Amino acid sequence: MALLETIGTAGLFGLTLLVVVLFNSFHILREYERGVIFRLGRLLDKPKGPGLIIVWWPIDRIVKVSLRTVTLDVPPQDIITKDNVSLKVNAVVYFRVMNPIKAIVEVDNYQYATNQLSQTTLRSVLGEVPLDDLLSRREALNERLQSILDQHTDSWGIKVGVVEVKQVDLPQEMQRAMAKQAEAEREKRAKIIHADGEFQAAEKLAQAASVVTREPVALQLRYLQTLSDIGVDKNTTLVFPLPVDLLKPFLEKK
Repeated sequence: MALLETIGTAGLFGLTLLVVVLFNSFHILREYERGVIFRLGRLLDKPKGPGLIIVWWPIDRIVKVSLRTVTLDVPPQDIITKDNVSLKVNAVVYFRVMNPIKAIVEVDNYQYATNQLSQTTLRSVLGEVPLDDLLSRREALNERLQSILDQHTDSWGIKVGVVEVKQVDLPQEMQRAMAKQAEAEREKRAKIIHADGEFQAAEKLAQAASVVTREPVALQLRYLQTLSDIGVDKNTTLVFPLPVDLLKPFLEKK
């Protein structure tokens, strides 16, 4: 009787242990998840998932890896440009895991490693260009940052898709200097446009003088047109027409 009770107790314990093992062995992975399996500490060749998978607990251990694109916000970095301008620059990096096994085995905490690499790369690349290129060649710099990061993270099984420099914080002194420079540039353009207008007007006046020299009647017609324009306006100006022929002897006198 005691033997039966012992067998019954052992059977109940074994059944309970089996239920616990099965309960901990079934895992459900979402479509964007993969499971990296370690069996007695040794890595299995291929990751598992998605869907229902079996991980034989306690000899197997699973590490879940998400394959979705991760948005990494790079904090503001102190940059000294090539022309010795101090400023703060922040950026955003978009990356995703392409090889779950490399992301777990090759690097400890791949998100933290990518974040630190992004900060150092941002400082080194932007420190090699002058301020004008940083402000005007933003797209080219983004492509260069993306290429460098992607090259370094490829061994970690990570693909860096996009890098965008978000904001450049300039010192107040530099903002004022740039505003003065922009104002001076606008004034220079205004003077050039004004001078060009004066030059064109002078050319037209020279052409008009040439026509009047060849045709003296044109001066009389212009005189009459001026009288007509003055008479239209309501003013108190008195105009006395004077024939041009009367002035001809004075004009011809040397």
